[in-house]
Amino acid sequence: MTTAQKPRALALDLDGTLTNSRKEVTSRVRDAVRRAALAGVRVILASGRPVVGMAHVADDLGLDEVGGYVLANNGSKIIEWRSKETVFEATLPREAVEEACAAARAFGVDALAYDENGLFSEDPAAPYVERERFNNSAFATKVDDLAAAVTWDPNKVMVVGEPDALRPALEHLSMSLSGIADVFLSEPYFIEVTPLGIRKDAALGVLADRLGFGLDELMACGDGLNDIPMLACAGLAVAMDNAYPETKAHADWIAPSNEEDGVAAAVDRFVFGGRACC
Repeated sequence: MTTAQKPRALALDLDGTLTNSRKEVTSRVRDAVRRAALAGVRVILASGRPVVGMAHVADDLGLDEVGGYVLANNGSKIIEWRSKETVFEATLPREAVEEACAAARAFGVDALAYDENGLFSEDPAAPYVERERFNNSAFATKVDDLAAAVTWDPNKVMVVGEPDALRPALEHLSMSLSGIADVFLSEPYFIEVTPLGIRKDAALGVLADRLGFGLDELMACGDGLNDIPMLACAGLAVAMDNAYPETKAHADWIAPSNEEDGVAAAVDRFVFGGRACC
C-alpha cells in the first residue's frame, strides 16, 4: 500500500498507542477511530491484553455499535465485537502453563494468568503483577499454586518482574518451551507465553483471510516490542513517537506520541488525507 491509498483495515495496539499514560482514550482519538469505522475501514484492536482488559475500550470506541474486532492475548483470541462471536482461538498446552509457573518460582519473578473475569497470581501485590492488573483494570485473585489453580485452557500466561531478573527466565523458557509455545517480551518487564505460532501478525493474517482484505491494505499502529511483527506485516506501519527504537525501525511513519493523540493524527493523515473531519 502506498501512502496515497486509503487502508481497508486499521490495527491498533492499546497501551502506549491508543491509550495515554492514564489508560484513557481521548475524545480526539475516539472520534477519529469511530469516523474510520463509519467510513468502512475495518477497526481491529490488537493487544497483548486479555479480553477482560479490552472490553471497556472496545465499548468506549463504540465497536459494539459500529462493528470491529478485538484481537486479544497477542492474537490467541479474536472476537467480532458487535456479535461477540469468537472467530478464532488458540490455547496453551498444560505443559507450557506448568513450565512458566515453575520458571517464575525458580528465577524469583512472578507468573500470572487470566480467565474471563480477571487475573490470578500467587502474589497480586508484586509490583509488576500490579502494573499488569492496572493496565487491564482487572480484578486480581491470590492463589497458593498458580499452576494448580489454572484448571482452564488459558490463551496465554505471563512471567513478570524486573528486567534484569527476567533475562535468565526468558532464556530458560525460550529453550524449555521450544516447539511447544512462543516466548517473547512485550515489554522489558513482561514475558508473554502464547500458543505456538500465535503473534499479532499471524492472527491478523487469519482475520484478513476471513474479511477479504490483504495485509498490504492494513495500517497498523503500535509502540511495543510485541508490535514489531504486526508492523512488519502491514502495508503501512505507524509507530508512536514514544515507541521503542526497535519498534520505530519497522515504521513507515512516526506519529506523535500517545500523549499527543498520535493515533488520531495517523488516521487523519492516511485515512482521511489530512482532513481532521470527514
